[in-house]
Amino acid sequence: MPGRECYHCKLWIEEGEAHDCWTTTERALTGDLPDDLRDAWERLRESLVELGEQRVYASGSCIMFSRDVCYVFVRPKRKALEVCVFLGRALADPRVRRADRKSKDKVGNLVHIRHRDEVEPPLTNWFREAYRLPEVLAARAAKSKAGGRAARKRKAVAR
Repeated sequence: MPGRECYHCKLWIEEGEAHDCWTTTERALTGDLPDDLRDAWERLRESLVELGEQRVYASGSCIMFSRDVCYVFVRPKRKALEVCVFLGRALADPRVRRADRKSKDKVGNLVHIRHRDEVEPPLTNWFREAYRLPEVLAARAAKSKAGGRAARKRKAVAR
């Protein structure tokens, strides 16, 4: 029988059979969460969506919140919601389990949430900061670019 083994889920896929194990939904990722985590997830999602226009989608084992690029993702686990907030800095807070530099401008700060009451400041402030980060980075880039042009003009006039 011709076919192939799926790289992701290791199932045998017959030739011509449709297979998309990588695509998932929010409901599939959050459907079997315990009540405390489900309440925390609902409060977390509500807090993030209130920030403004964005795209919310499930990818692999995560639920992504993005404007042009992802600013927060949530990985539902059995005992906690693993939340990664992308900021321009590493956070020095006991709630932050790990902070990893992801690019020149962004640091992924990992936080575990176990209860609805944990979705409050400073966490919601970090969400707001992450949501606005692209605008801050764009303004910083425009400023440094304009500053570079002005310096070159001054040098050219001085010659």
